[in-house]
Amino acid sequence: MDREVEMAQLLDFLGIDKNLDASAMSEATYYTCIKVLAESLGKLPLKYIQRDDRGNLTELRQKKLYHTLNARPNPYMPASLFWATIEQNRNHFGNAYVLITGAGDDQQLWILPPDQVQVWYDNARLLKDVPDVYYQYSSGGGQYLFSSDQVMHFRSGTTRDGITGIPVRESLRDTVSGAKKAQRLLNKLYSTGFTAKAVLNYTGDLSDESEKKLLRHIEAYAKGELTREGIENIIPIPIGMSLQPLNMKLTDSQYLEIKQYSAIQIASAFGIKPTQIGDYSKASYASAEAQSNAFYVDTLLYIVKQYEEEICYKMLTDEDRRSGQYVKFNIDVIMRADFASKVQALSTAVNGFLMKPNEARAKLDLGAVEGGDRLLGNGASIPIELTGSQYVEGGENHA
Repeated sequence: MDREVEMAQLLDFLGIDKNLDASAMSEATYYTCIKVLAESLGKLPLKYIQRDDRGNLTELRQKKLYHTLNARPNPYMPASLFWATIEQNRNHFGNAYVLITGAGDDQQLWILPPDQVQVWYDNARLLKDVPDVYYQYSSGGGQYLFSSDQVMHFRSGTTRDGITGIPVRESLRDTVSGAKKAQRLLNKLYSTGFTAKAVLNYTGDLSDESEKKLLRHIEAYAKGELTREGIENIIPIPIGMSLQPLNMKLTDSQYLEIKQYSAIQIASAFGIKPTQIGDYSKASYASAEAQSNAFYVDTLLYIVKQYEEEICYKMLTDEDRRSGQYVKFNIDVIMRADFASKVQALSTAVNGFLMKPNEARAKLDLGAVEGGDRLLGNGASIPIELTGSQYVEGGENHA
């Protein structure tokens, strides 16, 4: 027996939907969760920063690697679409793979389709003297083997061995499958004009062919297939026959409650808040800012940290990391407050010696001004190195 046929029979015996992997995206809640996470990561710009021995931070915008990470990972994809696609693959397949070509500032990033990659852990040292994780990529009839330092590997939050991730749809196979069946039921009700099944009572005997012909005619009337002929609301029943509907109300089966519960289950597995999938029945956030903060802390923080760790380890050299270079996502784009709150917070930071005026102006997309690169304090607005000089004899000359 053909292997594919055997596998299909095994899946049917186990009650597993063999088409789930390909069609999970057709389930509205699952698709929405994937979309929210992918777009959330795609909208975060990457900052390439260097910290010196005194703690001063410099953004390395002049480096080609900054352009690669933050603008164009490869000649064909913008950074926002690139990282959004990686996040989509990470969630849908459980693993996302990025091939690194070139070296140093001339590196380029390429997406490897997860369903065409196999991961091997060479603990037996068959390929090299040092155990390593290898990635076998199959494409166009050829196979290519890459070592761990050539591929950035982003995993889902669930893993059995720490090397490969488990897709959410596998963990929620029954829930996603049930949600799809619920949607198919609703689609079928729409297609039948919400006409319930019915029992046709009659006395007498009809041949099988006559019975089928009669039922086809009655069903055509019931589905509204004769509206073009002006027949919409009337179902003709022959003398001696009666039609008894088998009513099944969605309210009786708690269809909406069950569908809503399934949606919340799927969203919770992704770390998505109910309000982000359109469920405002239990919204409890005081503001959009508080909601964004909760989403970042509860969901995105773990994801972003994983990306930062993998990018820094795979794309920066040991010398780069020792010199204080690192990559960090700028989360301010999703933590934006209203203008008044933002100005007040920046003013407090400047007056409290936390930020330089030009740094605060940059947060508002305003240009630098002369004299704005010194820390100022509240009150007399004096440089921090002169704080307290007014209390020393002759200090009034410095005030």
